[in-house]
Amino acid sequence: MNKNLKIILYGFLVWLIPFAISFVVFPLKTSMRPLFESIMPLVLSMVVITLAYYYLKDLESDFVKEGFFMGILWFIINITIDLFMFMPASPMQMSFADYMMDIGLIYVMIPVITLGMAFMADNKSAKIIRG
Repeated sequence: MNKNLKIILYGFLVWLIPFAISFVVFPLKTSMRPLFESIMPLVLSMVVITLAYYYLKDLESDFVKEGFFMGILWFIINITIDLFMFMPASPMQMSFADYMMDIGLIYVMIPVITLGMAFMADNKSAKIIRG
């Protein structure tokens, strides 16, 4: 699969999988909000870690550059799709400030995770090359 297509597809999945799971656990948002607020970042981090692993494992170099690019692009994809879903003229109507406090800020973990994984992959690759 083309590298750019793969990174965009994975970015969409980073949004889609947690969004789909949020529908399943949504009743918790009113009955047990703290549990819901704990589950969703956990789901997001598991999806980002899994997809970042599958993307980075096929690389031979430039891990940090790719991890940074991947994280920023996935962050942008997630915020952009959400803006269509949550802004006032959308189905789930939410102000931008409320969106950022409730959902948007959590997406900062995406580039943090991908960059961390990229540094680890780069370090492991360097050790293998050095012997």
